[in-house]
Amino acid sequence: FQSLIELFVNRLDSVESVLPYEYDAFDFCQDTEEKRPSENLGQVLFGERIASSPYKFTFKKQETCKKVCTRSYDPGNSADKSKLAFLKKGMQLNYQHHWIIDNMPVTWCYDVEDGQKYCNPGFPIGCFVTPDGRVKDACVINSEFNKKNTFYLFNHVDITIMYHSGKDENWPGARLVMARLRPQSYKHTDENNLSCEGPPMEIPGEFTNKLNLIYTYSVTFEEKNNIKWASRWDYILESMPHTNIQWFSALCIFAKDIVDFIQEDAQEEFGWKLVHGDVFRPPRKGMLLSVFLGQGTQIFIMTFITLFLACLGFLSPANRGALMTCAVVLWVLLGTPAGYVSARMYKTFRGEKWKTNVLLTALLCPGIVFADFFIMNLILWVKGSSAAIPFGTLVAILAMWFGISVPLTFVGAYFGFKEKSIEHPVRTNQIPRQIPEQSFFTKPLPGIIMGGILPFGCIFIQLFFILNSIWSHQMYYMFGFLFLVFIILLITCSEATVLLCYFHLCAEDYHWWWRSFLTSSFTAVYLFIYAVHYFFSKLQITGTASTILYFGYTMIMVLIFFLFTG
Repeated sequence: FQSLIELFVNRLDSVESVLPYEYDAFDFCQDTEEKRPSENLGQVLFGERIASSPYKFTFKKQETCKKVCTRSYDPGNSADKSKLAFLKKGMQLNYQHHWIIDNMPVTWCYDVEDGQKYCNPGFPIGCFVTPDGRVKDACVINSEFNKKNTFYLFNHVDITIMYHSGKDENWPGARLVMARLRPQSYKHTDENNLSCEGPPMEIPGEFTNKLNLIYTYSVTFEEKNNIKWASRWDYILESMPHTNIQWFSALCIFAKDIVDFIQEDAQEEFGWKLVHGDVFRPPRKGMLLSVFLGQGTQIFIMTFITLFLACLGFLSPANRGALMTCAVVLWVLLGTPAGYVSARMYKTFRGEKWKTNVLLTALLCPGIVFADFFIMNLILWVKGSSAAIPFGTLVAILAMWFGISVPLTFVGAYFGFKEKSIEHPVRTNQIPRQIPEQSFFTKPLPGIIMGGILPFGCIFIQLFFILNSIWSHQMYYMFGFLFLVFIILLITCSEATVLLCYFHLCAEDYHWWWRSFLTSSFTAVYLFIYAVHYFFSKLQITGTASTILYFGYTMIMVLIFFLFTG
């Protein structure tokens, strides 16, 4: 039972830039002896950097207007100049603090339209009024923030800590259930006599005179026995924007129409009987297809297990970074099924170069992902962002890939090649049969393009929320619903592929191997188009580096999704 309450600070991020920065990158008050809690792999990959802060409270001891530290800036000093310029840039791009008390985000709750409350798990450094008098971002909360070309720094916070007392329930002490704050801006004139009222702390756009910034805080404690410790996250999740499921029924009707339409088109139901002698002819580029199938299996099993665990609540948002750690570890351990599937298919395609097959399965797609990731990391590293992964972690990931994943792939491939190749029920003719002229709908490209629409329709709604949680820093917690969507996506992909495949065979076109893979994996192309649309319509990202990063990470998502749906 301890009475000291420590506040931890996480990295700062912004909706307008993809580059997060550590708390120490800005010139805020720092802890005298900085402690850093140990972080798991997922947190490091996501660029979370948690550190202790100089804000320390004693339980039930109210403080008003307590000074944390003073920062002085002299226009003659070049170091001061660059520090202040960085701080201003942070305010201009609306960077947000993320503070943590007892593993809970400290939230800033305010009213939005329709009288609803919105709880934001972060709060801005400050805000900016443009030279032409436009009031940006958080400056709208106070009518005093009105001077043109001026920055307003939130140098004071009113923190309210709510606790669930144990005295009525016969256990000692209390548990913290909620922490809220309100950012304020005050121009403190006298350091020794702080009052926390009066005009706001202005930082003029032109830096000419000496400037003193005094950071202060007030803290109050409230007893809240109606909130249980176990459900203390609920109020943050409740205020997130909600979903609607009307789209779904519309899509089902749309799907039915397409099926009916194609069925009318394919009256010749006996065409598939004529191609029985050619239907198992190995495809061109069979090597690549078998490699894709192997890696797709690996990603599929990984997604399934990760989502299943997330549904059971093992990977909740309170458990920081758990989701990513789980996914990476599973992916590394699932090398065996990838090798097995790839080898077995390659043998069925009567392939000879089995060594090439194993190497490609182990290295091709992970290699592309890693190269992309490495380039992104270089950009982050040059920009000095906290999301840049330390060299040690990169080495660890490489070691996991070459030390665990690759050998497991070899083991899987060994068993795959030892098995008898898959027996075909009919013999393949010596001479390939000629394919008749195809109608527009049974040509390869239109079929593939149509096949991707349905699966994309299933994930369309969830995609918006997932992209929000990655780029707009909102919590994602609807794992149960996502798991359902995942199952529906599976069924849709399989059904669309089987159906279109059947129509092609009816039209006496027996090149079905690649087409069955590409029909559903074309969904990834729609995913990419949607990501581009989301970038231009929803995000206010500025700067070349951020744009390159956004599309770099999107390409990784698209590639993984391509293999998974195929």
